Amino acid sequence: MSGLMDDVTIGDAFDRAVRTYAERPFLMVPANPTRNYMPQGARVSFAEAGARVAALIDRYRRAGYGVGSRVATLMENHPDFVLHKLALNSIGACCIPINPDYRAGETAYLLAHSEPDLVIALEWRRGQVEEALAQSTFKPPLVLAERVETDLPDARRETASGAVTPETPSSILYTSGTTGRPKGCVLSSGYEMSCGGWYADLDGTARLRPGEDRVYNPLPLYHINAGVLSILGVMVSGTCQILPDRFHPQRWWPEIVETEATIAHYLGVIAAMLNVQAPSPLDRAHKLRFALGAGIEPQLHAGLEQRFGIPFVEVWGMTEMVRVLADTIEPRKVGTRAFGAPKPGIEVRVEDDSGAEAAPGAPGELTIRHSAATPRRGFFSGYLHDDTATAEAWRGGWFHTGDVVWRDEGGMVYFVDRKKNIIRRSGENIAAAEIEALLLTHPAVQQAAVMAVKDEMREEEVLACIVLKTPRSAAEIAEDLFTFCSQQLAYYKAPGWIHIVPQLPTTGTQKIQKHQIYPGGMDPRQHPEILDFRARKRRS
Repeated sequence: MSGLMDDVTIGDAFDRAVRTYAERPFLMVPANPTRNYMPQGARVSFAEAGARVAALIDRYRRAGYGVGSRVATLMENHPDFVLHKLALNSIGACCIPINPDYRAGETAYLLAHSEPDLVIALEWRRGQVEEALAQSTFKPPLVLAERVETDLPDARRETASGAVTPETPSSILYTSGTTGRPKGCVLSSGYEMSCGGWYADLDGTARLRPGEDRVYNPLPLYHINAGVLSILGVMVSGTCQILPDRFHPQRWWPEIVETEATIAHYLGVIAAMLNVQAPSPLDRAHKLRFALGAGIEPQLHAGLEQRFGIPFVEVWGMTEMVRVLADTIEPRKVGTRAFGAPKPGIEVRVEDDSGAEAAPGAPGELTIRHSAATPRRGFFSGYLHDDTATAEAWRGGWFHTGDVVWRDEGGMVYFVDRKKNIIRRSGENIAAAEIEALLLTHPAVQQAAVMAVKDEMREEEVLACIVLKTPRSAAEIAEDLFTFCSQQLAYYKAPGWIHIVPQLPTTGTQKIQKHQIYPGGMDPRQHPEILDFRARKRRS
């Protein structure tokens, strides 16, 4: 199997998988009586998936959808999302997943920015979409996933001529940027296939067993990890993806044992939550061969491997390029934040502040490319409606990731921190600028500075430092501001800490100097006047 399958379309690869692995399981849903769908669980073979996708293809085509169509979906981790994506990509249509935690205004922006021809939603999410459509300047028709066969509206515009190719857009995934609103990353069919093929072809500790493995991935399908990397990896290798609705500490081991999973995906927050659970016989009753993920705190890494009896393999990837780098070759560098070395198909350069290549051991920004001759091969196509941002990310012929790393003499790369103004909370990227822009619309706010603070469980948390136009009770206005943010942003973006301050340090041009707000290495969480709202951040 080739690790770079960017000359193949998703539709062709799926057809081949159905023929090759017909009766093997492709998708599995663990039983969960609290879930809004499939409480008894489900299992879908490659042959069953093939039949259902073929029926969806026929229905979409009869309604006039095809090459160049765009369809937004609000379908959570339901297996029907995977089937609709495969059907849409097979006819050359682009899938735009919606984060179910988005508030109406955030979804309205996504719809206006991406201009889909259609929105498909699970029935119990109907009101959420209708509220967003009421606010959006672009209003595509809505059809419920449960009624696509009977209620699918005809396409309102003609499709493009020609066949589906590896360059045909297959997804637009929205990822937080540094300038406020999320950017739409356009992913081609060939890009997504290169990611899946690369995943299926990892070496060393993380090697897949074609036709045998079962991958338990509790991450959301609207993100690239579960929705592209692993789902296409299991597709091309004839393995199975297990789809819990999301991560639950209490259900992690019972579901893994019940489904006989052999591989699990994690984030740093998942590892931390598993670590604090009481010991259980299930800790070693599983069939896992390894776990794959990123962000384990170094001091926890070796202990987790000893407790659960499996390697926790650290990787690096991002929406723009998720052919992951991975620390897979034994002896792995456990507890060091190492995430692999470059290999053919991914070249790595660590760039210092002057733009020169950093010496071994010196930190700098991680920049990557396929090769000097074809730097963008196997990468995303670009940011939707933002050629300037795309060009800036690719300056000098290298893609600038915004992550600070260092390399050792042997080429192994180690994660240090994020360079860009992004807060990483429980696997979600949060743009500080987006929260600042919202806070500045509140009538009581004069200035706002949003930044990341360390969080022992969730990696980072959102801190908002706010200057008021007129003095008010800090507790009263902080409560008002938290509610204001929670009503308009996904719950995880709301400030977990709020600090009302008399002024913020600025430059001569009035740019806020965030690094001077808490001088001398002070931990903002220890300030006597800061207010803690972390316990209030809950999914609605």
